[in-house]
Amino acid sequence: MIAVDALRASGHELETRDPDPDRDRIDDVVPRLVILPRTGEAAAGALRWAAGQRLSVVIRGQGSKSGWGARPPAVDVLLDMSMLNRILAHEAGDLTVTVEAGIRLRDLNAALAPHRQWLALDPPFGEQATIGGLLATNDSGPQRHRFGTPRDLVIGIQLATTDGQVAKSGGQVVKNVAGYDLSKIISGSFGSLAAIVAATFKLAPVPEASATVAIDRLDPDGLASVADAIAASQLEPVAFDLHVEQPPQPAPPRIDCLIRFASFRRVVEAESASAAARIAGLNQPVTVVEGDAEREVWASQSRRPWSGAGAVVRLAWRPGDVRPMLAAAIDSAGAQGFELAGRLGAGSGLMRLAGPDRDQRPVIERLRASEALANVVVVRAPLELRTREFVWGAPLNAALMSGLKRELDPAGILGAGRGPVPSFVERPV
Repeated sequence: MIAVDALRASGHELETRDPDPDRDRIDDVVPRLVILPRTGEAAAGALRWAAGQRLSVVIRGQGSKSGWGARPPAVDVLLDMSMLNRILAHEAGDLTVTVEAGIRLRDLNAALAPHRQWLALDPPFGEQATIGGLLATNDSGPQRHRFGTPRDLVIGIQLATTDGQVAKSGGQVVKNVAGYDLSKIISGSFGSLAAIVAATFKLAPVPEASATVAIDRLDPDGLASVADAIAASQLEPVAFDLHVEQPPQPAPPRIDCLIRFASFRRVVEAESASAAARIAGLNQPVTVVEGDAEREVWASQSRRPWSGAGAVVRLAWRPGDVRPMLAAAIDSAGAQGFELAGRLGAGSGLMRLAGPDRDQRPVIERLRASEALANVVVVRAPLELRTREFVWGAPLNAALMSGLKRELDPAGILGAGRGPVPSFVERPV
């Protein structure tokens, strides 16, 4: 058992408890201790204590993404941020909000709704996702097309570091990392650099109305024509998505496209009508959906990559290269087939592989070898495949991230090897 007397006597506002094997499990690994801080200072104090003890730490909000990343070999401490769940400041006139990391996106947007504002993120599992978890994974949804990812929306951050400090991006200098925008760098780090305590975001007005133009059963050339037509127009959709379902070859893929507009009602009516006319001019049948039908269309789009068995990978491509992207995906999957839901305008998506587990590693290796695709990351896969190298491949900015790891987490305790930045200090388990 981990000795926690010094931690409990530290005066910080936190709770400690033994882990619940059902609730606190990270993949198939049960941590040895759960710490629940009530303040950022308590989180920083817990990290300083863990660093002194050389204990591996995984940070969690609501656990909606506990199965993402590489499988940890061991977890000593689970730092549960769910008690840090307050709205600290809302400047409605400036369209900004500052919140603690453990607040759920759903609860935040419910509190902002009376002001007709929202944090413009619509990720999968958004009902349970916390702000800290969204930043740590840089997870987003279809409306990334207009609003971007959490990295794009965050404008300030507070971090608890392993030296026991609470640092503010843009204010307090953290060791010698001055000059870096920590609010951007921490996004997508999977809790391997510091614990997110609070963050400030820019908000968006809640739109008065929305409508979606749906185009079904395109071929690759038809999809490329639709993409080119929208890119060449003055239209401003909030989402521009594709869905590809490739059965085992030689059957052709089914390709659908969704274009969503959200603004004042008269603007939505004009833009959706203009988009429908442009696409009809390409000899493509279109349907315009609104209300409950539209909400179900987008709920289905969000569920699609997770709706069946098989590894799920996140991949990127140059937005204008839709034909090469589709060819690379089809060639890489071979006879297995796949399902892809993604942001056509942003060049990113989630691809679920069909076929037996044993055949999924070579498919992912072929995806990574393709010149048409970039940053292929495994989000879900069988445990036996989820080594750090297999999940992350060759991460972008690996040298920069490793340098920051040494500055912010010199003991190498954070993340337990789940994220893109490896732990580099040997420690007893």
